[in-house]
Amino acid sequence: MSTTRQELLAHFDGLLQPERFKDYGPNGLQVEGRGEIRRIVSGVTASRALIEAAIADGADAVFVHHGLFWRGMDGRITGWLKERIRLLLAHDINLIAYHLPLDAHAQWGNNAQLGQRLGLAGQAVFGDQNLGWMAPADFADAGALARHVQQVLGRTPVCVGGAGRPVRRVAWCTGGAQGFFEAAIAAGADAFVTGEISEPQAHLARETGVGFIAAGHHATERYGAPALAGHVAAELGLEHRFIDIDNPA
Repeated sequence: MSTTRQELLAHFDGLLQPERFKDYGPNGLQVEGRGEIRRIVSGVTASRALIEAAIADGADAVFVHHGLFWRGMDGRITGWLKERIRLLLAHDINLIAYHLPLDAHAQWGNNAQLGQRLGLAGQAVFGDQNLGWMAPADFADAGALARHVQQVLGRTPVCVGGAGRPVRRVAWCTGGAQGFFEAAIAAGADAFVTGEISEPQAHLARETGVGFIAAGHHATERYGAPALAGHVAAELGLEHRFIDIDNPA
């Protein structure tokens, strides 16, 4: 089966409601390709490696969390950006990207999908644009939670603070949400899980006793894109494949 680019975008927009968010770049269609869609490839980031893999896979559209264009970019199409766009245009492939709307979706989003895998039944309750999630939990301390995260994600996280403090409430926000830590503390979290850690969070974790777990930007955000793209593909009768381009960050 196939659908039109317009119908595919209407399904994504209807689910993700990008107009609700103040974001760092354009959501939706970023590079226009062919009008008829039969096969979608999803991935985390619109890297050259993903685009080349999508070409080899015969994709008509690539659906990602991290697109090509961000606020504050230079704006000139040169170097690595030119090459990514050249490949998409040469093979008439649509690039579709949703950033914060994909983090936020209550069922198919990055936060919902990470929580599901960690066995946390939570909801969005704190942070900028209400993107931070919170759930009840039962771990001996942040170290025990970090070991659970490692087992689920297959990656050793950085864990700071929270030793000996029972974890009854876990807060999380995928990707580069280390700036949400203070809001998580204020919301009553015993531990916070995100992708990255910056210098200030280590001190805050030690001083407050709230555990900070940095489990990897890519590792925490590799579930929303395939979940949502797979759902839409099934609704429209399209083929879908998730291609995971490894990233240690």
